[in-house]
Amino acid sequence: MTANSPPSTMLLRTAGGCDLQPARLLDAVADQRRLLLDDLRGFGPQEWSASTRCPGWSVHDTVRHMSDVTRAIAADPGDRTLDMSAGFDPRITPNRWLAASAGEPPAATVDRLAATTDEVLAVARGRLARDERFDVALPFGPMDWTVLVLHVLWDSWLHERDIFLALGVNRPTSYAEPTSYAEPTSYAEPTSTAEPTSYATAYGLLIAAAVARRFGDRVSHRLALGGTGGGIFELDTDDAVTLTVTSTPAAGPPAAEVTDALAGRGSAAVLDAVPGGARTALTHLATFFTTPVEETAV
Repeated sequence: MTANSPPSTMLLRTAGGCDLQPARLLDAVADQRRLLLDDLRGFGPQEWSASTRCPGWSVHDTVRHMSDVTRAIAADPGDRTLDMSAGFDPRITPNRWLAASAGEPPAATVDRLAATTDEVLAVARGRLARDERFDVALPFGPMDWTVLVLHVLWDSWLHERDIFLALGVNRPTSYAEPTSYAEPTSYAEPTSTAEPTSYATAYGLLIAAAVARRFGDRVSHRLALGGTGGGIFELDTDDAVTLTVTSTPAAGPPAAEVTDALAGRGSAAVLDAVPGGARTALTHLATFFTTPVEETAV
């Protein structure tokens, strides 16, 4: 593995230990956030007020949300912020969080995001140095706190694309992918491009498979994904959800577009390469995200 390539292998599972190279994951979060902050500091009023792929959210709303979610990286043992059995609903709860920063100027939002990122990464790196291991609640159950970092990266990666694809801006998380899936692509892109996409794709598949399993659907499938962050992704949901990732040039639909589709963004047609039963199972998450829900008063 070179300095500019994603992790060569990754193991994620909902029961038992994961191997996601957490120190490298934190570096990927830092790289992604640095690029984002550089771009945001160049935004003007037109960009901040523009719509995104998130219904009802402007660019400013989306960045405020990213700052809210980033704090989760420093969650304490047993944290239940993202526990659906404790009331968390990704279609409703984030809107409630935004109330705390209503009226915040964009420049203050950028400063808050930068400060929050520095703060939580310092906490996380300290925990790694002390080899602290504890569980926190994720939407699909309790997991080691390092998987929560992965959740935050996936969330941030998606929302960056929600912003920049809507603005028509070409940047590392949204490089144009080849229209043909016939030839594997190499990992010549900088670390800040390939690595967050590889992590986001892995987590997107893990959470989609976990939701499928809750619906009683079994997924045992080997996906070859191309483009930035692509590779071989092997899923199995027999006893628990297990995902093995091998980062290698592969011919297949672009990893970024597949990750979008799993979360209810972009075109679901990119999943046509997945066999029918597995495809149906993996789309439960997208259906959940795109199903309107009426928020009750609190």
